[in-house]
Amino acid sequence: MTMSCTEDHGFDISLFDYDLPEDLIAQHPADRRENSRLLVLDRQSGQTAHRRFYELPLILNASDVLVVNDTRVIPARIFGHKSTGGRAEVLVDYADGCTTGTDPHTFECSCMIRASRAPKPGTRILFDRGLSGRVISADKGKYRVEFISEAPFHKVLQDIGRVPLPPYIRRPENESDNRDRENYQTVYAARDGAAAAPTAGFHFSTPLIDELRKKGIEIITVTLHVSYGTFMPVRVSDIREHEIHTEHYEISPGAAERINAARRQGRRIVAVGTTSVRTLEYAADKEGTISPGSGQCDLFIYPGYRYKTVEAMITNFHLPKSTLLMLVSAFAGRKSILAAYNEAIKKRYRFFSYGDAMIIE
Repeated sequence: MTMSCTEDHGFDISLFDYDLPEDLIAQHPADRRENSRLLVLDRQSGQTAHRRFYELPLILNASDVLVVNDTRVIPARIFGHKSTGGRAEVLVDYADGCTTGTDPHTFECSCMIRASRAPKPGTRILFDRGLSGRVISADKGKYRVEFISEAPFHKVLQDIGRVPLPPYIRRPENESDNRDRENYQTVYAARDGAAAAPTAGFHFSTPLIDELRKKGIEIITVTLHVSYGTFMPVRVSDIREHEIHTEHYEISPGAAERINAARRQGRRIVAVGTTSVRTLEYAADKEGTISPGSGQCDLFIYPGYRYKTVEAMITNFHLPKSTLLMLVSAFAGRKSILAAYNEAIKKRYRFFSYGDAMIIE
């Protein structure tokens, strides 16, 4: 669902570009989650301040409500060989839709496939642990694959799969996976299904969460299974023509009621990450009331969008020309965001998934 703009905003993709030195792209997480840096941006004045994430209890109000995304990343990156012999790397995208076949040993999923030659429908791919796949369809770089496995498909992925790190994290294969299985996951992750992590949540540790709760801050969970489509580039010059990826979301009746009660009490809703932002705004009516439910979220937020529920957000620093940069620009203003990003670059903040954080108030 694309939201049309009501103000005079520029929609050219070049307006959402900035120059980032490659050495500022974080290849590893902070030594401790809460030790990451935190840029504080006042969206009214555009003023910034520089803190550490462990200072968050001093920044938030005791009446604030944090809404976090409890999705859990699955090791969905698997390697195999086409029946013709060529190597194939497959990313199973649960968030974009998986269904159980009529046969209990079959499972059909959306996937991204990297191979020397793009596989055609009918191509078979063989993996370890007796797992095999057959390409059913291909469309614009996305594939539908039927997997066949004697063992439960989810268990096979846990055994042979690797963490699907973003493409800008480049390190030798032997430096990945074991540590990333823990690091590329929030401490409150609970529901399997994501192909990419809600990375703003990386900065929370269990002791920090306990400290926030002791202050009186309420923490509410929603679920949005992040699709690998979040890394897909915008390929159109007019951003309004971009087709946003869809992702499965769930908001329980209890969570919806607690959020709505907090809003009636005049408490501030602080979304942790752009995934929580999209989930809340998608489920909100014109007055900002949240409806419980589940389904496919296809909300594309860009400048001109009127926020209905979210009043502050915690987020990481996003890629140039990305839909996530557009989302935060819609919240704080494109010029303020880009100015804050340029300041972060000058002060050597670390960018993207394993990088530092910002809070926009």
